[in-house]
Amino acid sequence: MDIYTLKAVGKEGLGSTVRYEGLDGDTVEIREPEDAQTSEPPKDSYTVDEAVEYLGFGRFQVMLSLLTGLAWMADAMEMMILSILFPALSCEWEISTVEQAMITTCVFSGMMLSSTVWGKICDRFGRRTGLMCAALLTFAMGALSSLSPSFKVLLLLRGLTGIGIGGVPQSVTLYAEFLPMAQRAKCVVLIESFWAVGACFEAILALFIMETWGWRWLLFFSSMPLLCFAISCFWLPESARYLMSSGKTDLAYETLQRVAKQNGKSLPKGNLVATTNHNPEQRGHISNLFVNDLWKTTLLLWFIWIVNAFGYYGVVLFTTVLFQSHDPCHGGGESINATLSSFGESMNTTHASTCHPLAQKDYLDLLSTTLAEFPGLILTASIIEIFGRKKTMAIEFGVYSIFMFLLWFCWERRWVTAFIFVARAFISGAFQCVYVYTPEVYPTTLRAVGLGASSSMARLGAIVTPFVAQVAAKTSVYIPIVVYGTAALLGLMAALSLPIETKGRQMTDSH
Repeated sequence: MDIYTLKAVGKEGLGSTVRYEGLDGDTVEIREPEDAQTSEPPKDSYTVDEAVEYLGFGRFQVMLSLLTGLAWMADAMEMMILSILFPALSCEWEISTVEQAMITTCVFSGMMLSSTVWGKICDRFGRRTGLMCAALLTFAMGALSSLSPSFKVLLLLRGLTGIGIGGVPQSVTLYAEFLPMAQRAKCVVLIESFWAVGACFEAILALFIMETWGWRWLLFFSSMPLLCFAISCFWLPESARYLMSSGKTDLAYETLQRVAKQNGKSLPKGNLVATTNHNPEQRGHISNLFVNDLWKTTLLLWFIWIVNAFGYYGVVLFTTVLFQSHDPCHGGGESINATLSSFGESMNTTHASTCHPLAQKDYLDLLSTTLAEFPGLILTASIIEIFGRKKTMAIEFGVYSIFMFLLWFCWERRWVTAFIFVARAFISGAFQCVYVYTPEVYPTTLRAVGLGASSSMARLGAIVTPFVAQVAAKTSVYIPIVVYGTAALLGLMAALSLPIETKGRQMTDSH
């Protein structure tokens, strides 16, 4: 097979393009920068994937874990705050359950509309550029939300916050592209521990801020980690895979040199090569997700993402509804006699029937259920390389379904809290598993747009879930229990139906 030289053109108004000479070949040679070449002609060659495997997991990956984990932590804080805001807003603005649900819907609608766009931005202009823009937008809109003079303005600003949050999952794409295959799954799952840290930190913030300073200060402080991440993006490396796909050979080589230096190793001998033709005109198109060997995977993945978001955010919102209620069988804080008494009093005023602020005990119980994400992550990291991605997701969907159905029966609050703890642990594990699977199953040319499209579809489930967890629950708490349990069973079947198992499978570069 002949080897042909790939030339990058990017000066004198020509734009950043890639010119191929000899397109009938399958392998393209990309030479090292001039200052890196030796007098001896290279005897061997290596790809970005081979270089990442050769350099292994070291100090560079630890640094990258902290930086991308900060973005994930900030994302979790912006999501967790949704379940905390509703009781306070009900008391201040006397909003209905439908209006409460609209806040969540606006956030996830913004995320849904923007996720695919952020994927295309990251595929065209780079992972780092997209992440920086998303972080700045989310911080600005999140901070401005604290100044909202009315409910309608808050809806608008939270919707714009959602648009920014839609780009944060691209941090997983960047992170995965620097990980050796042996550590990839466990590291991506463990990086999700920052989500759990963010969710717990938000619950702790609410515990100390809500009863003293109020929800506006909580919104402001919750947006600050995104500003920190936006600043850290100046030190965040660009993906070597992306740079190679864009024809920016010298930059890709410099990035790999940086990885080698920080890991205390040297790059493999020889020339850096790409094993396939990377045409920028074929990158970042959603239509390519439906080529012959990917369409079934894409459709099933989209459904799994929908179920994950529907179930995860559903149990988060439903927990607040149960704790805020006066139903002693499902976590309410009053006895049956107290419930009847409060019901009689609530008939005298509409405001009393809608304003039930969370007490300190409620915030503590919210914190305890949020802590469930840590064992969920640890369990997922432990079994994902044993059972594979598909079976791990199926197991976690199944356990989540069982413990949601257990809420059908009458239990004391400590048992309700325990069941929610287990359910949240396993649905968060399933969510993290699909975050591992999605970047693995798509090639480099489609990885960001594939993850972005999947994340966008997940927002459909998140948009619908507040009307189940909050609105339908006001009619009967049994409706959310049945709906979430059944949805998880469907997710179980979809996970087992995926045609590709990515355990032990190398990432591919093009479709």
